[in-house]
Amino acid sequence: MLKITKAEFITSAASKEQFIKTEKPIIAVCGKSNVGKSSFINMLANRKKLAKVSKEPGRTRLVNYFDFGEFVLADLPGYGFARVSKEEKLKWAKLLDTFFAEKNAAHVFALCDIRHEPSADDRQMLEYLYYHIIPFTVIATKADKLSKAAAARSIVNIAAVYKCGVDNIIATSSETRQGLDKTLERIQSVITVD
Repeated sequence: MLKITKAEFITSAASKEQFIKTEKPIIAVCGKSNVGKSSFINMLANRKKLAKVSKEPGRTRLVNYFDFGEFVLADLPGYGFARVSKEEKLKWAKLLDTFFAEKNAAHVFALCDIRHEPSADDRQMLEYLYYHIIPFTVIATKADKLSKAAAARSIVNIAAVYKCGVDNIIATSSETRQGLDKTLERIQSVITVD
């Protein structure tokens, strides 16, 4: 199984010109504001503060790149955050659009909160990935907040909403590290495809 021994912040990009080009596969992490993207990245890195965790949603406004040794992880701005201006939301949407249009991502981890039905923004993101034929895995975060039975029911519901198989959803918890091995297996399959 893949072992992550290195994880370092590389740079932030605010525009297409700043997107990094690399021979390594790029795995993008996207999700609604406050879904737990930074916590998920820190769990993968086995570090508490690689990605800055904020109590306030909408903190990631750029594409943040991290070197994970065998692959590069791109943390995308969170979407669906109400307390930013329309202009700022449009800027983020354009940045995401440009990022995916550039065929930058070998795979996308689409994060959603296991406790809630996927929002309209979540569904729109998945429709975008389907439309552009971008391979993805759904990461259902905060699984420690539900019982095993409730989490299983929630995964079935998320799969129905997203029109994907339950095996394409990994329940994770940055608190208990649940789902880490499955996520690493998925990354391994992404980076060894060539």
